[in-house]
Amino acid sequence: MIPARPPGWPHGPLRRRELLITLAAAAAGSSAPSAWSQPTGVPSAWPTRPLRIVVPFPAGGASEVAARLLAPELQRSLGQPVVVEAKPGAGGNIGSAEVAGASDGHSFLMAGVSTHVINPLLSRRLPYDPVRDFAPVCLVATVPLVLVMNPAVAQSLGVRRLTDLIHAATAQPGRLHIASGGNGTPTHLAGELFKRLTQTYMLHFPYRSTGSAQQDVVAGNMDLMFDALPTALPQIRAGKLLALGVTTASRSPSLPDLPTVAEAGGPALKGYEASAWAGLFAPSSQPADQVARLQRDCVAALANPMLRDRLTQRGLVVHGTGAAGLAALMTAETAKWARVLEVSGIRGDR
Repeated sequence: MIPARPPGWPHGPLRRRELLITLAAAAAGSSAPSAWSQPTGVPSAWPTRPLRIVVPFPAGGASEVAARLLAPELQRSLGQPVVVEAKPGAGGNIGSAEVAGASDGHSFLMAGVSTHVINPLLSRRLPYDPVRDFAPVCLVATVPLVLVMNPAVAQSLGVRRLTDLIHAATAQPGRLHIASGGNGTPTHLAGELFKRLTQTYMLHFPYRSTGSAQQDVVAGNMDLMFDALPTALPQIRAGKLLALGVTTASRSPSLPDLPTVAEAGGPALKGYEASAWAGLFAPSSQPADQVARLQRDCVAALANPMLRDRLTQRGLVVHGTGAAGLAALMTAETAKWARVLEVSGIRGDR
């Protein structure tokens, strides 16, 4: 269970994790990435063979999109093939644990808010520690979520905009079924925060993946969901999903005419914001000079207008900041999602 904490900041068992992340951010800002120095043991002529980026989520998701678009750029700069492997399972824990324990010097992780913030908040029994076992390399992109609805269901309820949905959900509590990519995922928590702020009740149905949840919304077996924008965009453009708002603080360049949830939802949703992100991590045993090189190459690749355009077209918001930015994001996200979990009453195995 998540322990009680004073308003504005969690404490108790969470304090050590947040303190470590905060210290990591400060260290990375002053001497990144040498602040993450670890014992060496990998040959200095690095890389000496193909690199592997593990994505701990199902194939086709936003993190894999980010990894596969970034990989060719890193391959050119590093002079070795860069292979992307999807290793899903246990909400991202299986792939994350594999990289945390890797000692080959060529395995990396494209992680996200689930693996490095939400899962640690919900469980004491993770097979890895997001701070102790990983060195942040680069914040690749944030991943907006988008509130989408089955068009036929929306038409039957007279829903054309977000305020119509709120009215329908208020008038018929429990009538609407909201899907997610699984309990405790960003797509789930975005919906829980939405329901709490609007004081509406919709039945939640967790799926094994965001992709399978989306399929049922498109088919009409589910009414709506908060979906990752990169995977929802093709269905929105094809008219198979009705988009009602993006969850980021500002509009998405991919759908500039679509308002944010905060814009479209009225006073109750003022300030609403919820998104995922994709960040590149190395095992903490990776020598600091190699982390530094990978960070430089990652940041340089993401400054390339062609790569930025490809990522933006797929619904991602490109960042390209180094270790300090990624560590600082983890600090902020830990505080934010701890509060969301608390007010939503979601409990793990703490």
